[in-house]
Amino acid sequence: MTEPDWARPVVHWEIRAQDPERQQKFYAELFNWEIAGEGRIKNIKPGIGAPEQIAGHIAPSSSPGVGLYIQVRDLRASMNRAVELGGAITMEPRDLPTGPTIAGITDPEGNRITLVQQ
Repeated sequence: MTEPDWARPVVHWEIRAQDPERQQKFYAELFNWEIAGEGRIKNIKPGIGAPEQIAGHIAPSSSPGVGLYIQVRDLRASMNRAVELGGAITMEPRDLPTGPTIAGITDPEGNRITLVQQ
């Protein structure tokens, strides 16, 4: 008799890039991420102080994909810095009825990122 399976967690994530060097600079400078690697793969170390459980959701969209939600100290400053680094603003800050304030940006290659006010 087999035991019932358990809920499977997200254990790794990936940002695909046409220009990995530019993407490395964007994420390192905007989010203070330590990114290492001289070859094809740029490794991003796990974050410090992340919530014990990282939750997610599935939402309807006309353009499928996977989005990152990243906590920042200052939404507006992070949005402005993203633009300086080659990204774009996609959504002005808005308060969610159930909690945090969020805003939207893209990285230089158009990957969607939701900023979450700390």
